[in-house]
Amino acid sequence: MSNNKIALAIHGGAGTILRSLMTPELEREYRGGLEAALQLGWDILENGGSALDCVEQTVCSLEDFPLFNAGRGSVFTHKGKNEMDASIMDGKLLRAGSIAFVKNVKNPIKLARLVMERTPHVFLAAAGADEFAREMSVEMAEDDYFYTEHRYQQLLRAREEGVVQLDHDGLALATHNKPIGTVGAVACDINGNVAAATSTGGMTNKKFGRVGDTPLIGAGTYADNGTCAVSCTGHGEFFILGVTAYDVAARMKYKGQSIVDSARETIDELGRIGGDGGLIAVDAMGTVTLPFNSEGMYRGYITEASDINIATYGTESPV
Repeated sequence: MSNNKIALAIHGGAGTILRSLMTPELEREYRGGLEAALQLGWDILENGGSALDCVEQTVCSLEDFPLFNAGRGSVFTHKGKNEMDASIMDGKLLRAGSIAFVKNVKNPIKLARLVMERTPHVFLAAAGADEFAREMSVEMAEDDYFYTEHRYQQLLRAREEGVVQLDHDGLALATHNKPIGTVGAVACDINGNVAAATSTGGMTNKKFGRVGDTPLIGAGTYADNGTCAVSCTGHGEFFILGVTAYDVAARMKYKGQSIVDSARETIDELGRIGGDGGLIAVDAMGTVTLPFNSEGMYRGYITEASDINIATYGTESPV
């Protein structure tokens, strides 16, 4: 679907998301969180705001929603802490900012943007990123803000079973499925500029300083006005190996393919190397695509040619 105008797409994670494990009440909550984020971002675009501002504020909304694995809803590490990663990229200027292992930062995506705009660097991590957050006076929150009971129960079960859980909700832990999560947004503004932002709490019970694809430019996030903006969600190790976010742009750039064909081929390649998950992408004409190879992906989009569209399962539109 191409309308040559503004567009916004979001995701709230992909993985084993089954109707049989979802209550109507919980499904309404998830959809409500997606809808609120879409509406906030769309208001920015409709009022002539930039794609960069749009994706930052949209992801902030998702970070503030406790059911998604980012910001307030971040999962717990093996030591019972919340460590967060995020990245943002501006397709107009080909600039990016990333952070990893940050603690007590209310909205990690805001810190990632500050890395992009206030430092000569792209990626800050751990204690250095926390120090930078304090210097920038970003809004912080106490540990209690990040505590959610369902995430803590996930940790206890993961510890008991001796596994590192690839996220989404506690329902899947009980059935040994592989739920996967992260939040992200991609947008095209009225000037044809694109941007992408991605944020995550990582993996339940993670150890050893593990970093996934979310803060890695080209793996989990990428944006270039000449091709597209991409945000990924899924089994991060495979998105790193496949350089998945950039792969969409590369197929467009070097093969001359449409964003829809490029994104689909990229997800097919992800599956070929053993990965599962999905991505959202938009080009400078406002064409949106949301392919995935998992059981489901929390996702939604809005364009000038369509109202808000939200879906969860693989059998639903939007595709």
